[in-house]
Amino acid sequence: MSAEIISGTEMRAAILEELRGEVAAIKEKYDTVPGLVTILVGENPASISYVTLKVKTALSLGFHEIQDNQPEDITEDELLSLIEKYNNDSSIHGILVQLPLPKHIDEEKVITAINPDKDVDGFHPVNLGRMVLGDKGGFLPCTPAGIQEMIVRSGTETSGAEVVVVGRSNIVGKPISIMMGQKGVGANSTVTMVHTRTKDLEEHCKRADILIVAAGVPNLVKPEWIKPGSTVIDVGVNRIGTAESGKALLSGDVEFDKAKEIAGKITPVPGGVGPMTIAMLMKNTVASAWRHLGTS
Repeated sequence: MSAEIISGTEMRAAILEELRGEVAAIKEKYDTVPGLVTILVGENPASISYVTLKVKTALSLGFHEIQDNQPEDITEDELLSLIEKYNNDSSIHGILVQLPLPKHIDEEKVITAINPDKDVDGFHPVNLGRMVLGDKGGFLPCTPAGIQEMIVRSGTETSGAEVVVVGRSNIVGKPISIMMGQKGVGANSTVTMVHTRTKDLEEHCKRADILIVAAGVPNLVKPEWIKPGSTVIDVGVNRIGTAESGKALLSGDVEFDKAKEIAGKITPVPGGVGPMTIAMLMKNTVASAWRHLGTS
């Protein structure tokens, strides 16, 4: 029997509908709406595509949205001054600087310049520290938050579950490993974080009740590595070619077609984790608006 497909596209739609209700409540109570600024430096095609989708989603929810496009040659000091302007703008509850930035700009310096209470991407060291401490007053990084949300909404039991995370990036692997091991809903798991240099990687994967793969290696995880009936979350989005139509051919980090015959639940690529990332960005922005307006 084929696995249940965990559709990030369907979950995103449900989350955005929930957020529309919250935006309406904020507007009714405070006569304002959540404010999000997206800062795009340069003309990287992928970045433009990502920002365009974020802006479109924010506007569809009724946000006050500012898309602030800056030239490739903006200086680091100019960008930092721009961020400070939005830090001090009470109508803005979330600040997002699209990465990557031009090489002459220090990304770490830019990230730390954002007010942690407006860092809806969840990359600021203060918010990462809050995550480690289990402090609910911060913002979780969007992709790990989306992964956890998918696990919860799919009805997967996490308490006491063996979770194996393949990948150790600061954006996905490390945060989700910490989040799944903490106390709380969608957590209380026993977590092992592994990577491409791990000895007996296959044996670790075979133990997983929940297998989260974020290694960035096409088809790394073979079907025989998967525990029958487990939940598989494939974070990988790897371009493996181009179709005749010119559309990119994508592959996850898991051999999906064979894995779905073994797993109990599995995410597709595309249409899995990807759509959830922007949904979590919007959710963080709404949460920020509530906090700035005096309601946590």
